[in-house]
Amino acid sequence: MQIQCGIITISDRASRGEYEDLGGPALKQAAAGHGWQVAGEALVPDEKSAIQRAVREQINQGCALVLTTGGTGVALRDVTPEAVLEIADREIPGFGEAMRMRSLAITPNAILSRGLAAVVGRTLVICLPGKPSGAVECLGFVVGAVPHCVKVLQQVPTSC
Repeated sequence: MQIQCGIITISDRASRGEYEDLGGPALKQAAAGHGWQVAGEALVPDEKSAIQRAVREQINQGCALVLTTGGTGVALRDVTPEAVLEIADREIPGFGEAMRMRSLAITPNAILSRGLAAVVGRTLVICLPGKPSGAVECLGFVVGAVPHCVKVLQQVPTSC
């Protein structure tokens, strides 16, 4: 299934140019490896309004899937889950549960992750860790459910 995908890196320091964004490019490569077309990319600070604006822009560009990297930890500036949930129609808890459970085999700190997935309109938004390897690993843990979820969300409802 061809999926149009958007990628958003959320990082105060990378958005200020203090260091290179490695998470976005890592997810772009992973998305391409899954056969998805990356239709948009953004780099924003850890601010709810900036995150929400970037998600909406990706959706308006036709993305059926938006991947975020960063802002899912426990630091005070980590607000990605809250930003996405505020604009979401519903959360899909299984994604976050699977990512945390599988990640625990790699690092005990996985229990601190607040990664999640949610539906915004007809788009699946998956919030992944900021560490590039963690983002790609977590995406790999849930990738099997992505095509079906996107397909269901993109279906036009039938009338009674």
